[in-house]
Amino acid sequence: MAEISTKPYLLRALFEWCVDNGYTPHIAVKVDSRTQVPAEYVKGGEITLNISPNAVHKLQMGNDLIEFSARFGGVARQISLPVANIYALYARETGHGMTFGTEGAKPSVQAKGESEAVPTTARPPTALPAPPSDPKKPTGGGKPTLRRIK
Repeated sequence: MAEISTKPYLLRALFEWCVDNGYTPHIAVKVDSRTQVPAEYVKGGEITLNISPNAVHKLQMGNDLIEFSARFGGVARQISLPVANIYALYARETGHGMTFGTEGAKPSVQAKGESEAVPTTARPPTALPAPPSDPKKPTGGGKPTLRRIK
């Protein structure tokens, strides 16, 4: 029996983390023939979707597919996303999340438009943000020190 990928488990955990912290989870997907999304909202063979509980209905995050229904232009649509095509899940407000490889996903659908639920500025980061640096911390390596403040 083949081992199940860790990716669907990480996606579910990141989704739960976003919701628990009051963030809006967004998912970035490479679109191909196995991806069921409204073609008019695909841009450059990719689509970014808001998957917060307020934006979707009947969300099912399985090991092979993520499925839900969502409204686009006021029309309910059934969405089906192969887990293999998902390349990021992140919190819109902070950009924190995770990027993934897309195991053999090949973009094939290109259309004009952008999802109404996801503004252009809400694209996933190309790299996750680095933690903020503390100017009081020494930048060099070496042994950590304890500083007592009275």
